[in-house]
Amino acid sequence: MRKGRGIALLPICVFLALYLGLGILFEYVMKIPMGFYNVPIVIAFLAAILVACLQNRELNFDKKLEIMAQGVGDKNIITMLLIFLAAGSFVGVVGRSSAESVAYCMLSLIPARFSVAVLFVVACFVSVAMGTSVGTITLLTPIAAAVSTASGFNLAFCVASVMGGAMFGDNLSFISDTTIAACNGQGCEMKDKFRENFWIALPAAAVTLILILILSFQIEIRGQVSQPYHLLQVIPYVLVLIGGIVGLNVFVVLLTGIVSGAFIMLIGGHVTPVEILKNMGSGVSGMFETCMVAILVAAMCALIREYGGFDALLSWIHKIFRGKKGGQLGMGLLVGTMDIATANNTVAIVMANPIAKEMAEEYGITPRKTASILDTFSCIFQGVIPYGAQMLVAISAVNELGCEISAFQIMPKLFYPMLLLLSSLITIMKSSERTKYK
Repeated sequence: MRKGRGIALLPICVFLALYLGLGILFEYVMKIPMGFYNVPIVIAFLAAILVACLQNRELNFDKKLEIMAQGVGDKNIITMLLIFLAAGSFVGVVGRSSAESVAYCMLSLIPARFSVAVLFVVACFVSVAMGTSVGTITLLTPIAAAVSTASGFNLAFCVASVMGGAMFGDNLSFISDTTIAACNGQGCEMKDKFRENFWIALPAAAVTLILILILSFQIEIRGQVSQPYHLLQVIPYVLVLIGGIVGLNVFVVLLTGIVSGAFIMLIGGHVTPVEILKNMGSGVSGMFETCMVAILVAAMCALIREYGGFDALLSWIHKIFRGKKGGQLGMGLLVGTMDIATANNTVAIVMANPIAKEMAEEYGITPRKTASILDTFSCIFQGVIPYGAQMLVAISAVNELGCEISAFQIMPKLFYPMLLLLSSLITIMKSSERTKYK
């Protein structure tokens, strides 16, 4: 084992200081809308890599480039990048009308009394199918506002239900960038991570639904939302969902979704062949920054590992967290802290991956359990922080409709992330200690 050197973690501290510092400056001092998301994250990582390259004069610059290249060239990193691009293409093809069709179909079939429960269930389905919580919130928040206006439900209650359902899918979807990052970073199959996660997320979702129904029966209903819909467009989502659950290769699943989605959209006359290609390109382009972050983090972490930074961190963690349960809790707090600092759960997972992998080996935690913990805890924190993309997008969508709402009105009604945290802690406490850490 390399000698642990705490100073080797300096690049991570530089990144967090730049990204968090500029985010606070933009968001709360300069009052720039979506301030945290105006911070050039790639530039912040480049600055961190520069600091890493200036450290450890025992190695020349060519050797450092070689170490970074080995980190970036890892099979899991390459696989992750290709899946990101394929998932972006799929989302570009199916577009937003499919998700809206699911929502309007269920709202038209189910009594208005259950409208908020429908919003939560639809958000769960759409986010699992689309693999994006932000995309789900963007699509369904205007519908949540319409439900509030027509039926009389509290606006914050409706929006929070959509956000909770969106985080459910962000955590479980086979094409979510968080799932892709966690599984490939830990070298486990997506179906195995799904099965590990499902029995943590399901109780939280079930209790959330019960709470929503209880609160719904205390509201006097005024009316119901009614809009046209096209159920045929839901088929690509269903195919992707089924393919992922039965364990088909993720590239086969995504290709099936892309081909079926393109066929349905073309046959239905919803788009032209040129528009399909343009939409695919836009979907792929939307993944470029995520891909660049994955590459830069892999390069930076390769140097930090070589310098002994991870060994120092593991040594500190062992002093605080004991046994297998302590290791799992430590992983959750690690990725949660990264998420609070970056306000981006995918970035938090990518940054925590190499550290968590070494922790898993030390504490005897399986790759599927590690991937599940990273994805779950990152979604818990991302789902409640008031400056996260999910919260900011929801507020922005409501404000565009002429309604006023704040993060602090929504946060107390975010039942799902809170219950997911409780479910995760119970699962960790119930886990076996038979495997001893080194």
